[in-house]
Amino acid sequence: MIILGIDPGTANTGYGIIKKLKIGKKSGRLALKCLGYGVIKTTPEFSSAERLEKINKELNKLIRKHKPRVLAVENVYFFKNLKTAIPVSQAKGVILFTAAKKKIPIYEFAPLQIKKALANYGWAEKKAVQKKIKTLLKLKEVPRPDDAADALAAAVCYARTLPK
Repeated sequence: MIILGIDPGTANTGYGIIKKLKIGKKSGRLALKCLGYGVIKTTPEFSSAERLEKINKELNKLIRKHKPRVLAVENVYFFKNLKTAIPVSQAKGVILFTAAKKKIPIYEFAPLQIKKALANYGWAEKKAVQKKIKTLLKLKEVPRPDDAADALAAAVCYARTLPK
């Protein structure tokens, strides 16, 4: 099963694609393989509409290329900067709409859920979660930038908490 994780944002929308593999028919154990990660970048020179359009286009390309069965998205409830709340919510709306149009089931996870699924502690530091991602996905280094790491964390959260 291929899972697309997303960390919504207008300047940087993080994405991470993983594949969930079952090991052994009876054991029920699973292995996770990273297929890719990165960010969809937009620039301040773009209008809000142009930024959202770019997110939609790039997300459609990722969906066509990897054919994910589900989309796991980080649900942001708290904003340090109120100015970013509306643009990030708009980006998330475009992401949800893009997945819904492709009939891809969407699962939303709060940051606390993601941290608990990866580090067994909902208040874990970001670095601890990133190290766990590196270990679980057998990566050579911690994924960068943080937006991509957060997207991979959302995908891993789905894989570890909602088995199918």
